[in-house]
Amino acid sequence: MSAITGTILVVDDTEFNRDMLARRLTKQGMTVLTAETGEEALEILPKHTFDLILLDVMMPGIDGVEVLRRIRETHSPADLPVIMVTAKDASEDMVEAFKAGANDYVTKPIDFQVALARTRTQLALKQANTQLVAQMAETAKLAADLEVRNGFIRKVFGRYLTDEIVASLLETPGGLELGGQKRKVTILMSDIRGFSALAERCTPEQVIGFLNTYLGAMAEVVTHFQGTIDEFIGDAVLAIFGAPVQREDDAERAVTCALAMQRAMANVNARNREFGLPDLEMGIGVHTGEVIVGNIGSEQRAKYGVVGRTVNITGRIESYTVGGQVLVSEATAAGMRDLLHVRGEIEMRAKGLTEPMTLLDVAGIGGRWNLALENDPDTMYVLGVPFHLECVSLDGKFDSDQAFQARLTQLSKRRAWLQLPIVPPASTNLRMRILDDETLRLEEVYSKVVRIADDGCEVRFTGLPPAIERLFKRICG
Repeated sequence: MSAITGTILVVDDTEFNRDMLARRLTKQGMTVLTAETGEEALEILPKHTFDLILLDVMMPGIDGVEVLRRIRETHSPADLPVIMVTAKDASEDMVEAFKAGANDYVTKPIDFQVALARTRTQLALKQANTQLVAQMAETAKLAADLEVRNGFIRKVFGRYLTDEIVASLLETPGGLELGGQKRKVTILMSDIRGFSALAERCTPEQVIGFLNTYLGAMAEVVTHFQGTIDEFIGDAVLAIFGAPVQREDDAERAVTCALAMQRAMANVNARNREFGLPDLEMGIGVHTGEVIVGNIGSEQRAKYGVVGRTVNITGRIESYTVGGQVLVSEATAAGMRDLLHVRGEIEMRAKGLTEPMTLLDVAGIGGRWNLALENDPDTMYVLGVPFHLECVSLDGKFDSDQAFQARLTQLSKRRAWLQLPIVPPASTNLRMRILDDETLRLEEVYSKVVRIADDGCEVRFTGLPPAIERLFKRICG
């Protein structure tokens, strides 16, 4: 049996008993202090750390049972074991002592081997209890550290993922390991129209201010509809519906989320105006297809994301949008056409596509969602005197190297009708300058062709300099 040692206090008014116990326990490797009376024991106790007390019951002055009661006011039986030494086996004194918190007893005359065995037993129990307490404290610390870690993860990823997805990643073994899988998902991509020109006119503090307001509101909507925010790319939001958790209504939730995001822009702009910041407009594209989804990167730095052609096509769809618009691919709309309120269709011809893709201009969704874009009338006024423009195509859809002349004959706060000899294709992005005023002609107006006719086209403004925006507002009332 391995040696069990400790520091022991022997309390006995009989000198023979004190000396015998002290001498023999010391030979067993124990550290022993002695006290002749109960008063002396209570005086010694606070000055040392003891592992066990051998306490005589019958002593002059304060007897052993009273000493025990006072010990238990500050030390539990597990913390400081007490073995009572009595001349009366099973006496009423021992019953009272056990009620007061004694751990064990030995009888007089003292059989040292019995006393040693019981001493070792109590010391072993104390050591085991001390180890258990330490293990419990360590376990509690680990649990607390884990909760702090998980709380941090939930706080950080909760900005991008729903609580359900964060819980799944935390609880699933290998949930954060590198690797991916092919899966059908619906991708949503949003972008602020005319952001680059807007950012150039604002201070860095203003740009960060309206970006944080915008991105915070959009993140809240995406997580409400159980989407996963893959990235904030400057002013753009890339969200996934169908990963890590896949649901049957992923496409429906993505389209509904896009509509809700557009509706949320009213509050975003109201808040921006409170701080003297400009109004923002956003376009959203939604597409469904197969992607590779998973944890991408290295062991040192990784992210949960998607890659594949579907992501690229979603970006192309989003680039066809104007402010306040939601464009949805036929792949996304499949199976829910009866639910969608569609204002029109757009043919998208984009790099990488062998055939044109039809996009739906979605204004609402019915069924259990019952959500629609707010009706914002934008009356077009016929100008008595048209503006003369110089236009350039920005994206190669229409002779981008050649400037051409046009006349702006009808105008609203957001749209205009242009008369021109050669009509550019729908979705062409134009940069325009007003030639009628030397000051205004220095300002660049950005727009997108949204409707064409034989003699002209309708454009939707995507970026207006403040001076021209004020001019157009005066004209349109």
